[in-house]
Amino acid sequence: MEPREGEIIDRSLSGRVVVVTGSASGIGRASAIRLAAEGASVVVSDVREDPREGGATTEAVITEAGGSCVRVDADVSRSEDVDRLVSTAVERFGRLDVMVNNAAIAGPASKPLLETSEDDWDAIMAVNLRGVFLCCKRAIGEMLEQEPVGEVRGRVINISSQHGMVGSPGHVAYSTSKGGVVNLTRQLAVDYGRHGILVNAVAPGKIMTGSPEQANPALTAYARSRTPFSRLGRPDDVAGAVAFLASDDALYVSGTNLLVDGGWMAY
Repeated sequence: MEPREGEIIDRSLSGRVVVVTGSASGIGRASAIRLAAEGASVVVSDVREDPREGGATTEAVITEAGGSCVRVDADVSRSEDVDRLVSTAVERFGRLDVMVNNAAIAGPASKPLLETSEDDWDAIMAVNLRGVFLCCKRAIGEMLEQEPVGEVRGRVINISSQHGMVGSPGHVAYSTSKGGVVNLTRQLAVDYGRHGILVNAVAPGKIMTGSPEQANPALTAYARSRTPFSRLGRPDDVAGAVAFLASDDALYVSGTNLLVDGGWMAY
């Protein structure tokens, strides 16, 4: 019998404390639920509460399945919100073991260069790159002050994108922001590895999250034809990679940008 959504499936992350930004919907929601199902105490965070794909809230799914969870409303582009987010995790659960930086935007602000206004550029960079920078800075600062678990003081997992590795036609600000996330990940892995902090990224390909931007049959058909695997991605596919990087199975993995794209970037 298949486990129900959010049901605790093992205790490999028992005792670990995780923050997941942008966790109301899509990849962030799936990641928070998966990490809780593996025994972690999870702080969920977003600027909205209801999932775009419908259904119960992320925190409701986790708590109803017996998991440990608390919600904090936070805009990652605001340093005071990020501080409150990490402080709540530490005050509630005693430490911060894993920071999953998933919050991001694209939507109407993501356009070709000559159509991109300064406001469009700033809106995307504020969340997608400044937000990741602020969360990394606050999380790593906290992790440096806590005792290690085994060899590791903490882990940071940034959600990048395959579009941070190639040019995505017509999405200049989004692709640039995600490219920044990829290199920020490498930089922090180099700077803080000797302090016992592992920093990695997960780069999703075409993941069907139910967002309004995916309601274009032509673009979906193109993505399907371009993806070597037999289907397009699901949020749970990315959540599995996040759970791996959060675990001791990835103890000697740092500075990587793990593709979860069904083979798209293989050719």
